[in-house]
Amino acid sequence: MKNGWKIVPLEALVTQEKGSIKIGPFGSQLKKCDLATSGVHVVGIENVLSGKFDGLGERFISSEKFQDLKSVEILPGDLLITMMGTIGKVAIVPDRTQKSIMDSHLLRIRPDRKLCCAQYLAWAIQGSPAVQQAMEDKAHGSIMQGLNSAIVRSLPIFLPPLPEQQRIVNILDKTFEGITTTKANAEKNLQNARALFESHLQAVFTQRGEECVEKPLAQLCDPKRIITYGVIKLGDEVPGGVPCLRTSNVRWLHIETQGIKRISPALSSEYSRTILKGGEVLVNVRGTLGGVAVAAKDMAGWNVSREVAVVPIDPSRINPVFLTYFIGAGASQQWLGDVKKGAAYVGINLEDLRLLPVCAPGLEKQLEVIHHLKSIEQETQRLEAIYQQKLSAFEELKKSLLHQAFSGQL
Repeated sequence: MKNGWKIVPLEALVTQEKGSIKIGPFGSQLKKCDLATSGVHVVGIENVLSGKFDGLGERFISSEKFQDLKSVEILPGDLLITMMGTIGKVAIVPDRTQKSIMDSHLLRIRPDRKLCCAQYLAWAIQGSPAVQQAMEDKAHGSIMQGLNSAIVRSLPIFLPPLPEQQRIVNILDKTFEGITTTKANAEKNLQNARALFESHLQAVFTQRGEECVEKPLAQLCDPKRIITYGVIKLGDEVPGGVPCLRTSNVRWLHIETQGIKRISPALSSEYSRTILKGGEVLVNVRGTLGGVAVAAKDMAGWNVSREVAVVPIDPSRINPVFLTYFIGAGASQQWLGDVKKGAAYVGINLEDLRLLPVCAPGLEKQLEVIHHLKSIEQETQRLEAIYQQKLSAFEELKKSLLHQAFSGQL
């Protein structure tokens, strides 16, 4: 650690009033009856992004109620820290903020400007590895993580002299602004790569040749099997049991093998109609729609959940990879979107799925289309991998900069 630096608890860096350390209080625990349609704004964790104050929200209390809650008023320059859910996010209340209070998921910190600048303290809380680790170690709650004011008071802050604080803030602000811009460009390029492939995929299937014959999906299936969905209630995880694919596994044009649930072999056997042989086309029909992929040969013996439909195609009529591309294309996705039903839990009826119009040329032409699309898909995946690596590199750069900033190496 550099000369002149020291480690102090956070409570040593905030203003005192009448001898009382001003960390806190927590915001008010508001009831529905306390809220009004206009008046004084109520700020919550949804308004505190990492390093940014995101507006005042759309909740209000009356001016009369505010008189009872002045102790939780927030003022320009205050730091707000999230104490529940995603803990440890910090934002500075900007100048000219309208009269506001905070709710019970936030804690207010008023920095002592003689000891530290607000921007430095905000960076130190949300960016210092030591502070983040301290919050993770001491947070309580299994379902929703939470902090208490005692934990916040004791957070270890690496404190250089004020001029050094400002120098660090200037470097971090400028560098992170550049990283944010560059990262946004990489994310846009990542989206554009997939959008370009989707556009090409759509173009391929809108150019129908004379040899294409349109048939309902059901007529392209194995006559001994029907399009149907799988296991209704999966039950508890069974170590060594039968892998069962869910909508989280059946993605757009691929199957995600991580997080596969294993079910009882006896339960799977009750749904023998959807036990996979390999080569079937799988389509999400409940919940998260849009997923479509081919079951690989090594998935023989696996099963699927109720949210996934098994389409047991007849390979003498249609290639499963060709059909997957066809269903994944925009026109088919739009058709399925038009027949989906439900509000809270959206789904596609099997009767509708069986009627999906499929236009396919001969098998030889299907292979040509597959090879063409595969080459473009592989190039898209290569570009996506490059952009994803860049995004990962940005995160590592941010971590490295923050480590240097709060260990006296910047």
